Amino acid sequence: MNREDILAKLITRYPQLEVCKKQIATAADLIVESYKKDGQLLICGNGGSCADADHIVGEMMKSFSKKRPLEKSFSEKLKALSDERGLLLASKLEAGLRAISLNAHNALITAVANDIGGDFIFAQQVVGYGRVGDVLLGISTSGNSQNVVDACITAKAKGMKVIALVGQTGGKMKAFADVAICVPSTCTPDVQEFHLPIYHALCIMAEESFF
Repeated sequence: MNREDILAKLITRYPQLEVCKKQIATAADLIVESYKKDGQLLICGNGGSCADADHIVGEMMKSFSKKRPLEKSFSEKLKALSDERGLLLASKLEAGLRAISLNAHNALITAVANDIGGDFIFAQQVVGYGRVGDVLLGISTSGNSQNVVDACITAKAKGMKVIALVGQTGGKMKAFADVAICVPSTCTPDVQEFHLPIYHALCIMAEESFF
């Protein structure tokens, strides 16, 4: 499925998202270009957006809408190392698109929150993980979650690209984003319901670009 078809399907199912179609396409471009240059996707959010961050990693790191065969050379290395397990690994494992949820490391998050402050739990990880050319996807229904705003600022300082997936106003995050996907609602449940099909579309577009 090509990008135009993916976007058309998204807008057909959620016509309200026509207003941010261009921004969704731009966000997909940023993610794909980063992966082409051996970049990675860092993702963060609070509450329901935290769950979204973890969800996105699940779609990126294994097959989502299609099979992702390993590179032949890597499969051969697995088989050469072990006749039994190597063959099984080569047949079961899939290629991944490198993605990290900054919500997933409980010991690190609580250490930062305790020693530095809760506003810095994501920014500190951006300092450690982030590289020039990587992408940060910050998710916030209001666009004003301070720990996500701080992660966006830090990512820009690191030379990363920043995608803000936010509500209608864009909040504070909009000022620090290369692209802000502002869904047409300020109601938290409605914003969250719009976010899911958008990031599913982003994941499918990334997957289709490489597999």
